[in-house]
Amino acid sequence: MIAVQGSSSWSLIHYLYGWVWRLRMRTFASNIVHSELQSDQESVAQGATPSHRRRPINVLFIHRDAAVVDACQEELKKARFGVSSELVLTIAQCTEQLRSQTYDVVIAEYPSPNWKGSQALQLLRQTVQDIPLLFVTTAIGSELIAELTAHGAFDYVEREHLAQLPMAVRRVLNEQKLRAELDEAEKALRHSQSLYRALVDNPAYGICRCDPEGKFLDVNQALVTMLGYATREELLMANRESIVLDFGPATPVGGRAGEKMRIEPIEMDWKRKNGTTLKARLSGRGFYNDHGDFVGYEIIVVDITEQRALEDHLRRQASSDSLTGLANHRRLFEVLQAEISRSTRTHREFSLLLLDLDGLKEINDGLGHQTGDRALCRLAQVLTDCRRSIDTAARQGGDEFALVLPETGAAAANLVARRICDLLAKDAEEPTLSVSVGVASYPKDADTVGTLLYAADRDLYDTKDLKPRVARAGRV
Repeated sequence: MIAVQGSSSWSLIHYLYGWVWRLRMRTFASNIVHSELQSDQESVAQGATPSHRRRPINVLFIHRDAAVVDACQEELKKARFGVSSELVLTIAQCTEQLRSQTYDVVIAEYPSPNWKGSQALQLLRQTVQDIPLLFVTTAIGSELIAELTAHGAFDYVEREHLAQLPMAVRRVLNEQKLRAELDEAEKALRHSQSLYRALVDNPAYGICRCDPEGKFLDVNQALVTMLGYATREELLMANRESIVLDFGPATPVGGRAGEKMRIEPIEMDWKRKNGTTLKARLSGRGFYNDHGDFVGYEIIVVDITEQRALEDHLRRQASSDSLTGLANHRRLFEVLQAEISRSTRTHREFSLLLLDLDGLKEINDGLGHQTGDRALCRLAQVLTDCRRSIDTAARQGGDEFALVLPETGAAAANLVARRICDLLAKDAEEPTLSVSVGVASYPKDADTVGTLLYAADRDLYDTKDLKPRVARAGRV
């Protein structure tokens, strides 16, 4: 088994293994003890034949006395088993028959002159392999019973009590079913153990057990590393004072509430040892002790800090202008639509400024595109300096910019426009820049995003027409 730091980590793994095993054993025991009885009771209530008697069974007899074989079949038929059978006399014939036919049970004579001693019994057991083996015996002593059991006999029936044969057949078939289910359980458990080992040692997954208040009881090394601690003991000590997990109510999943409780995945911000933030996604379940008392949680922790940072970066890229860092055309439309919806609810107006950088073509042609790009960034910086935290500055494209002013009327919006013009004129960097500004207010000037932009654009060009022609590149 793969080593995990700290003896308590072993207890976590053993608990998880034990939980899987107990859950499966409960299921198997329930299936064996209850399902067939319930099925038979329902069938009888409906006037039908019980389920184990409706299914035909294929029997291979290894016996010298045909009369005994007939008596066995008669007893099975009395018990309403649907029986089909074949008769052989020797182990060699049995081997040949098993190659060509599948049987539910093998019923053999014992003792028999065809097989004597433990070696013959062992050979017979190897021949029938996993098929239930049942003996029909003459009066038998305790030593012979021990010998049959030691060599793999599932059961036996004395010839004088053949009426017990149907019960014995039913018992060995049930035992065979249980053995098959246990084999499947062991395979599943080995698979679960492999998954748990891989999970515990995977550096991408932190694992912890917590008490009902969310305090760590045990952690794996991956979680220690995630939170920036040197040792598991150091993290457990720090958790007594700082890190608390708040999962809220756990949700029962299937069966009794004491068996398992699902915790809906949540995201939380934890503080690492160095004070930085770890964004973690938590999932898992509640667990209970043997008395059915809720004792805590088993949690898997995934570090999603980089994932969230990347998502935020991509979100900003999708909604911002790559040159100026302001909101882009798409983001501007989203903000305007949101402001219209808010204004409709609150009945408070808002205003839109559209700005056009004067003479950008002349700057590009006379001083180069690098200077033109710098001019756009200078205007963007002025807009950033003039806006409030609730305002949105955007570049529509080319030399056109916008500023959305929530809860602002036309008069106040014109004051903001004048301030932008003044700040830009006072900028000592060359070339000197100027802008034309159009103002529109909602709902006074428009009732949709499109008409609001049109109203502001019309006002902008009215302003531009009143300005003198640009005398030289970049100077009004």
